[in-house]
Amino acid sequence: MTPLPAPLRWLHSLEWRRGFFDWARSDGVTWVYIFKVLIAAFLTLWLAMRLELPQPRTAMITVFIVMQPQSGQVFAKSFYRFLGTLAGSAVMVLLIALFAQNTELFLGALAIWVGICTAGATRNRNFRAYGFVLAGYTAAMVGLPALAHPEGAFMAAVWRVLEISLGILCSTLVSAAFLPQTSSAAMRNALYQRFGVFALFVTDGLRGRSQREGFEASNVRFIAEAVGLEGLRSVTVFEDPHMRRRNGRLSRLNSEFMSITTRFNALHQLLERLRTDEADHVVAAIKPGLQDLAEVLDGFSGRALTSPDAARLANQLSAYKDGLPAKVRSLRATFQEGEPTEAEQLDFHTAYELLYRFVDDLHNYALTHASLADHRHAREDWDEPYTPKTNWLACAASGIRASFILVVLGSYWVATAWPSGATMTLIAAATVGLSAATPNPKRMAFQMACGTLIGALVGFVEMFFVFPWIDGFPLLCTMLAPVIIFGAFLASRPQYAGVGVGLLIFFSTGSVPDNLTIYNPYTFINDYIAMVIGMLVCAAAGAIILPPNSRWLWRRLEQDLREQVVYAISGKLKGLASSFESRTRDLLHQAYGLAVGQPQVQRDLLRWMFVVLEVGHAIIELRKEQAILPVHPAYAQSQPWRQAIRVMGRSLVRLFLQPSASNLERGLVAVDHAISRVQATDEPFAPHFDTSALRRVKSYLHFIRTSLLDPQSPLAALKGATQGATHAP
Repeated sequence: MTPLPAPLRWLHSLEWRRGFFDWARSDGVTWVYIFKVLIAAFLTLWLAMRLELPQPRTAMITVFIVMQPQSGQVFAKSFYRFLGTLAGSAVMVLLIALFAQNTELFLGALAIWVGICTAGATRNRNFRAYGFVLAGYTAAMVGLPALAHPEGAFMAAVWRVLEISLGILCSTLVSAAFLPQTSSAAMRNALYQRFGVFALFVTDGLRGRSQREGFEASNVRFIAEAVGLEGLRSVTVFEDPHMRRRNGRLSRLNSEFMSITTRFNALHQLLERLRTDEADHVVAAIKPGLQDLAEVLDGFSGRALTSPDAARLANQLSAYKDGLPAKVRSLRATFQEGEPTEAEQLDFHTAYELLYRFVDDLHNYALTHASLADHRHAREDWDEPYTPKTNWLACAASGIRASFILVVLGSYWVATAWPSGATMTLIAAATVGLSAATPNPKRMAFQMACGTLIGALVGFVEMFFVFPWIDGFPLLCTMLAPVIIFGAFLASRPQYAGVGVGLLIFFSTGSVPDNLTIYNPYTFINDYIAMVIGMLVCAAAGAIILPPNSRWLWRRLEQDLREQVVYAISGKLKGLASSFESRTRDLLHQAYGLAVGQPQVQRDLLRWMFVVLEVGHAIIELRKEQAILPVHPAYAQSQPWRQAIRVMGRSLVRLFLQPSASNLERGLVAVDHAISRVQATDEPFAPHFDTSALRRVKSYLHFIRTSLLDPQSPLAALKGATQGATHAP
């Protein structure tokens, strides 16, 4: 057989195919997105000019703002942009009607409105924040030019809504029709891959192979994935009816994933404390049950978990869970032959109680994951939604900053009567809104100013040396395409996203011709100077006026983290576990992002999260146990052990609100007292962890105590004054 020539052999080889598919999954996705931006932008501009809309550039800018790599993201962002535009236009018409004859009052009312919307953008998540941004700067972008001709304000609002609607329509059409990248596919892939990574994380922890740095890094990843999947879930409902029918199960799955990570972290932390304390005989007594679970999870580690795999996992976990009580009794009988101390018995019982709860939650997660294969399922009924938590001071700071910027720039415009002062003010309103939802508004505003400066230089050349010589829409597109491609490429790179956004939006604002093009270099230069000044003022304000990445906010977010323990103690019990989990992780996710470049701050925040989750989760379990206790004198509200638990709750509130050596000592004494009261109480049931409520209560109390004494927790620095505290008898 004649061998193939070298070029044909290369074409038939697998190397170039692997390389091509690797490129297609990374840079290829970016270039598909860039060309979709080009198609949607030019289609929108052509239609806007054919329909003779007053400002075709507004429709084109809408494309740059709402266009995203995934079609579900485009649908969601378009939806909130439309709502925000309607709200902003309505407020603008109202303000013009009230203050058309008084520019100062109009600017004051506008500054208040933009401040409220900016605070709302900081408070909300995902694309809902963008709706608040639009509601703020739409009022400025339509209202400020309309001040000179207030009788045309209503029609200006109508035209803007129409122009934005055209941009939204074209963006969603192109995103869905040309090589669509769906959010639902991304979510399925994330769900399938996430469990394999977690299973490997669990098996390493159960076998004692995990390192502290890797353990913390994995938890940061799981937190980011939980927050990110909540964002994806909120997007997929716009895109895929099949995912919309499973919305309750997806929400439940994310909540259950947060629960199993907390359960395993609690178990892992207890095992690490035992290994640190060299309690080898206790660890050896616990090890057989851990090894059996690790062997169950080995078959699912490091691989995607499909719905059939989840059903198989659920069956294996069910069998393991059914046999666990008998195994624990057998292991305990062997363990007690060595005459362990009361403290060592508490460690043994607490470890297996945590293990049982972890397996139970893991089984529920597997059942929910397996149910995604069904069109309808009973597990869809879920009324414990993800609950975000944002510090109100951070929101207020964003609103105050935005209002201050508009007051200062508006006052300068009124005082100097600069013709481009209105442009400076409205661009500042847009910039402060767009940067409010980012972790570093100063950096975002400065990058947008750099992108706008590039757009000004390129736009001057095109406006006065290129556009007068071209004729027809195809040539216009040819001249605009390089700028759009470059801007979209920069916008797709996180480190240069602000430059790309500034170039795309503000090049279009100042340099894309309208139906009636006016060549006025004086106005052109003044407007671009006004844009750059407005953005630089926003950057300066972000660095000076209550900057969100400063120490004061880290401290506030750390305090908010600690206050989640207070929430676990005093919050309404229904839905408390899910709300506690999501609020705590959401706070940590925000704080971790704001503390980029400060590894020690990030480490301290993460360790606060661990102790808060451990103590808070144990308290919620205690409250649940007490809520379902049978009617019996041993469980009455007046029993000393229940009174001791209430006293312990008050001491923990003081500790986490004001961490100090004295409050830590009081907390430990209160926990010790509660444990002793539980031990002194007789109950009419067998003393096994699956039949004895008081044994479970004692395990949770013991775990709270070990969490407070964890040498890795931030409370460790307070323990100097507590060395004399004795262990629970």
